[in-house]
Amino acid sequence: MTTRTRVKICGLTSVDDVQTVVNAGADAVGFVFYEPSPRHVDIEQATELAKKVPAFVTKTALFVDPEIEYIEQVLASVDIDLLQFHGSETAEFCEQIAQRFGKSYIKAVRMQADTDLHALSQSYSGSAGLLLDAYVAGVPGGTGEQFNWDWIPSSLTKPVILAGGLNADNVSDAIAKVTPWAVDVSGGVELSKGIKSPEKIQQFIKKVMGTVE
Repeated sequence: MTTRTRVKICGLTSVDDVQTVVNAGADAVGFVFYEPSPRHVDIEQATELAKKVPAFVTKTALFVDPEIEYIEQVLASVDIDLLQFHGSETAEFCEQIAQRFGKSYIKAVRMQADTDLHALSQSYSGSAGLLLDAYVAGVPGGTGEQFNWDWIPSSLTKPVILAGGLNADNVSDAIAKVTPWAVDVSGGVELSKGIKSPEKIQQFIKKVMGTVE
């Protein structure tokens, strides 16, 4: 049985971005609540963007080592379905937040050759999946770098969301090799940092959908 690979487009900053991504067929959108990122949105922006996302498209809030008070402020205003922790958050912290606010979460892992994904799957057992991204010192994500897909074992107990340097040119190969539950892209569908390309978004999603036989 062939399972369709889901698509999340992250780092949306405009209504046009949201409309393009939704119309192209994405399953999830991502809003970045991390001020150093060029894709950062404030609460007011994100509130308006989330209103443009229709039913059955998952709205994801990305945080990097956030204060609980900030998460509370975001969720009080922005209609969010899923939390994404992209820093060094512990499993205990993630579980505490998920339970407190009644949300599911995914945990980003910055991949290196010695990363033990089996152990992390057990540690973050309450997560809805592990998002695997490239490790770049000092940068929590959105680097556009690709890691070695051979580091991913085929028998993980958690769904894999593959990220890190994906674009329309390599996503078909990535899906064929890793068979992830979903793929996540930001920089790979941009004209410049924080500025999405409608053409690249459409091409990326078409390539993902084209992998299903």
